[in-house]
Amino acid sequence: MKCFIYFLLSLNLVSAQDRPNILWITIEDTSPQFIGCYGNKNASTPVIDKLAVEGIRFTNAFSTGTVCSPSRSAIITGVPTYKMGTGNHRSNYPIPDFIHGFPYFLKKQGYYTSNNVKTDYNIANEKAFIEEAWNECSNTASWIGRETNQPFFSVFNFAESHQSRTMSMSFDWYVKNVWNHLPESDRIADSAFEMPPFYNDTPEMRKQFARVYNSIKLTDNRIGALIKKLEKDNIRENTIIFFYADHGEGMPRGKTNGINLGYRVPFVIWFPEKYKHLSPWGKAGTVSSELLNFEDLAPTLISLTGGDAPDYMKGCVLLGEKCSKTRKHLLLSSDRADNGTDLMRTVTDGRFVYSRNFMPFMPEMRYIRYIEIADITRHMRADYKNNKLNALQKQLFKIRPAEVLYDIENDIWETKNLADNPNYKGILNKMRKQLKTDILKARDIHFAPEYEIGLLSKSGTAYEYRLDKKNYAFKNIYHAASLSGFRGKETTQKQIKLLKSDDKIVRYWAIVGLMSQDTRFVNSYKTDLVNALDDNYSPVAITAAAILYNCFESKVAENRLKDFCKSDNMDLALMSINYLLYVDNKIPFIETIKKIHELPKRNYNVKAACMDFLGILGLVDNNSGTEN
Repeated sequence: MKCFIYFLLSLNLVSAQDRPNILWITIEDTSPQFIGCYGNKNASTPVIDKLAVEGIRFTNAFSTGTVCSPSRSAIITGVPTYKMGTGNHRSNYPIPDFIHGFPYFLKKQGYYTSNNVKTDYNIANEKAFIEEAWNECSNTASWIGRETNQPFFSVFNFAESHQSRTMSMSFDWYVKNVWNHLPESDRIADSAFEMPPFYNDTPEMRKQFARVYNSIKLTDNRIGALIKKLEKDNIRENTIIFFYADHGEGMPRGKTNGINLGYRVPFVIWFPEKYKHLSPWGKAGTVSSELLNFEDLAPTLISLTGGDAPDYMKGCVLLGEKCSKTRKHLLLSSDRADNGTDLMRTVTDGRFVYSRNFMPFMPEMRYIRYIEIADITRHMRADYKNNKLNALQKQLFKIRPAEVLYDIENDIWETKNLADNPNYKGILNKMRKQLKTDILKARDIHFAPEYEIGLLSKSGTAYEYRLDKKNYAFKNIYHAASLSGFRGKETTQKQIKLLKSDDKIVRYWAIVGLMSQDTRFVNSYKTDLVNALDDNYSPVAITAAAILYNCFESKVAENRLKDFCKSDNMDLALMSINYLLYVDNKIPFIETIKKIHELPKRNYNVKAACMDFLGILGLVDNNSGTEN
């Protein structure tokens, strides 16, 4: 119906129109709950709100990934991370030669393309990739460099709402870089907003959370200045404006977590009068509940500018002559963020969000250095330790369930997991089935451990490897992975049996599943775990060592973990240290971790995991990074 309406509106008009300019305004780390036009009366976002009133506001827009580089990988290529192998934050693996940044196709259609300035595309050979995609990519790039009457596609990335401003950098740094750039009348006080219920409502927490509102306010001011420049250059009436955030809010429980708060983003498209016929959603001020994600942006822009999207782009064309039928659900993904490994997959129909935790032995507040250095995290962990949190707030620090189901229409802060509610059994089963169907169809490459992706990327690409049914027996792999997180005697028995599989990745998921089991179910299988300690596939041996050490205080396992922590393979080292963050007795590893942190050629993630380990024990100051 959407495309039919567009057809009627545009009949006999398209050929008479010049091609539109396109301006992308992207902001960082922001959920719609903190934007005025999405219902937050405490927010001050008049520029964004006006765009929404005059344009089309989307309530069901989702990022493809919950941290910047994976989401930007999906945006620039039009390929979701779970197909490309780009879901792990700043991993930089090769992609097939036939996949280009979508502005490359716009250039071929005569558009001038500029990017100001963030790239972070999470792929190998990024410099050549950028040069191919953009006419200009710099902190001064704009539409200015185009030829006379040449249409442009210009991107402006605003970092004012980034997690560095809202939490990670010191409060003094925030004052210097955000607060001092706001007129006094724009500043939002600590008492001028409602706290999300999963945070403790204390003066210390309010002081930190006010940073979110003020950073978004500064962002709104910056967007206003850009739009004035567009008007000053007399090109606004020839320009379609897209506004969106790269993923959810950059605060604890949002960014990096595969729930609605990590995925859902504000998204607005503004059409000038000249191009209003291109909107299939109707008149200005319309609010659309259509489902869209970042996989859709590349094919939409290529189609809008007169081209045909390549076959590898499977996203929907949102507007224009070739717009796609609206879909009924989306598959979303969340993987490693910095040193915090994870794997979550999500299905949403817009109202319900169903997320599957495949590594639930880690809490939502898992250890990620960029989050740990923040004052707000320090307050949260101190309040948890001192028993000052309610049951909901404590849940952020406990192991996760295998699956969560939230009704976003009635529970926007995701406080009530409906997965165990018998009244929602039908919805749960439907979404479980849909998730399985979509993952199997995609042949999700991130069910291979990152260690494996690193190895195969030396001679090929993860995108192509996942299609190799002989070497990547995905149906069997997913069967093993689908057990992970479900706890019980029967599931444990199945996982122990899968430890004898000929497929190394099946064995990996069997042992990862055992990592999430209750100790009382694992205790009967010590011999099987000892045998797994000698597995020729290192990810299996490492995980077996972590279980044996944590459950049985095995000295052999302890020594194996110490050796793996020192590995020159950064993926194996990170896996080992990451497990140590969640074992009960960390004391025997202190000297090993201190030495590893000082070893040469350790990458950022390994060093960050070391710092998190030492920070847990109070051996480093999380604010300064120095030893106590």
